[in-house]
Amino acid sequence: MKDYKVTDWLPTTKKEMEMRGWDELDVILFSGDAYVDHPSFGAAVIGRLLEAQGLRVAIVPQPNWRDDLRDFKKLGKPRLFFGISAGCMDSMVNKYTANKRLRSEDAYTPDGRHDMRPEYPSIVYAEILKNLFPEVPIILGGIEASLRRVTHYDYWQDKVRKSILCDSKADLLIYGMGEKPITELCEKLLQQVNQNMPITIPKDIPQTAYLVNKNEIPASNSDKEDVVLASHEDCLKDKKKQAHNFRLIEEESNKYEASRILQHVGNKVVVVNSPYPPMSQAELDHSFDLPYTRLPHPKYKDKRIPAFDMIKFSVNIHRGCFGGCAFCTISAHQGKFIVSRSKESIIDEVKKVVDMPDFKGYLSDLGGPSANMYMMSGENKDMCSKCKRPSCIHPKVCPNLNTDHRPLLDIYHSVDAIPGIKKSFIGSGIRYDLLQYKSKNDKVNKSAEEYTRELIAKHVSGRLKVAPEHTSDEVLNLMRKPSFSQFYDFKNTFDRINRELNLKQQIIPYFISSHPGCNEEDMAELAVLTKKLDFHLEQVQDFTPTPMTVSTEAWYTGYNPYTLEPVFSAKSPKDKLRQRMFFFWYKPEERRNITNELNRIGRSDLINKLYGGGGRNNR
Repeated sequence: MKDYKVTDWLPTTKKEMEMRGWDELDVILFSGDAYVDHPSFGAAVIGRLLEAQGLRVAIVPQPNWRDDLRDFKKLGKPRLFFGISAGCMDSMVNKYTANKRLRSEDAYTPDGRHDMRPEYPSIVYAEILKNLFPEVPIILGGIEASLRRVTHYDYWQDKVRKSILCDSKADLLIYGMGEKPITELCEKLLQQVNQNMPITIPKDIPQTAYLVNKNEIPASNSDKEDVVLASHEDCLKDKKKQAHNFRLIEEESNKYEASRILQHVGNKVVVVNSPYPPMSQAELDHSFDLPYTRLPHPKYKDKRIPAFDMIKFSVNIHRGCFGGCAFCTISAHQGKFIVSRSKESIIDEVKKVVDMPDFKGYLSDLGGPSANMYMMSGENKDMCSKCKRPSCIHPKVCPNLNTDHRPLLDIYHSVDAIPGIKKSFIGSGIRYDLLQYKSKNDKVNKSAEEYTRELIAKHVSGRLKVAPEHTSDEVLNLMRKPSFSQFYDFKNTFDRINRELNLKQQIIPYFISSHPGCNEEDMAELAVLTKKLDFHLEQVQDFTPTPMTVSTEAWYTGYNPYTLEPVFSAKSPKDKLRQRMFFFWYKPEERRNITNELNRIGRSDLINKLYGGGGRNNR
């Protein structure tokens, strides 16, 4: 492995700037995460991308916001702008559990410390920098800002909040994956600086949002009519308008060619420009092929960064997810269209992993947002360009979708042939509905069968994690997940192949309680069904409402955003606990509570099914 020097990382201090011979910076990035120079960490990606443009970039990771603010002052002011990201996760999801309790550790902080970032860093950092350097533009990015770009429900404050642009006073917000908009922004700002013009933030860059006075809305550069959302004030008064807003936002986010979105808030208007088309393979390769060290900055010495430990021996092979799960933010941030890396780019990164000194020959993951969507897209691109479905596979797999698993199998075979690779595991979630789908192409169907067998035979580390999420078809429909009968079918296939290969692997299902539409009876039946399948559930969680998901809007408003029909949600801690306990029917301490609850809801018939024997109680 290469013997890295501190100058191989982007600078984080004045001394590191001077070691590079720099006396001024073009861009300074502030991040709520520790600085890990790896393509899975957003600040590193944006920093390296701007460096490749010839810009002088520094990163200030996890600045101290509670002292004399020296971390915000130490590098001075940049020529172009300050960039701010709360980190790879929404700060409130990162900090608190679904029950609003402080998490035991922050995965993106050295030694997992949970006191190294404030709540809402996007706002806190921006306010500090605006006070210190009012003349320098502030650009927000990252998932926290991206998913809070318009009026949104905040679960942790239990209130509807304005666009984060209002609270942060930022000059521009970049939403989604930021490579293309940040590149164009820097090109335009450099032109201004090189012509000795004062810096003016452009308003015409796709995939950006900004705040203007209501009588100063610039003309759109698209021939598509603007989509005007219900105002922030209207959303405060009428939950149905908030629900309907989300449908409009999601539909525009899932189009090839979307309209600009406007939302009034007081005497201002939030303008959300339409997104860029999906990146090309060459553009995505460029982002991954930048000269990352793939390591935490040396300043952390031997401190453990949990998120880095999880991904240091993994390789991401694509972006985007067309699953459209109602509770997930991946498609809202990355888009539903799959952009896949070239085999050459993937192989090159795997070889870099092999060269790491503590690599023992086992890749922990060769995947993406979903494990088995690599190179999948619509056969007829014209149909895709007109489509606004949030999911390509719900309620049924789109017949236009190419579900060929052969390109992915080729990647697996090529990676496994690299010297130094003993085994490549698949840690990302498998979409078993794609494996069971029968297309009109026999070769595609055969590829799914081959993929399923190879996955189980060669790429499972003893336990395969999948996410049926629930057993009730009504709840699953609201989740935009396939019927539980498909999980039965996949488990049967998994068990059969294990028997044929004399393997003793386990399938580990994920489930969610308290999702909109789910009641105690649904959870009781989930307990009975999973007992019949010999499961003692481990991977379970309460639904957490996060900004910009269908499920969150249904949970808060009480309406399905697409039909505006009422939807029940368990909201009180007591009601949520009543649902959650059914996951743990096998624990002696829960038996009395569950029995009492089944009697209370009129389902005493399930008591014997849970406690009258049967099942091998697979752990």
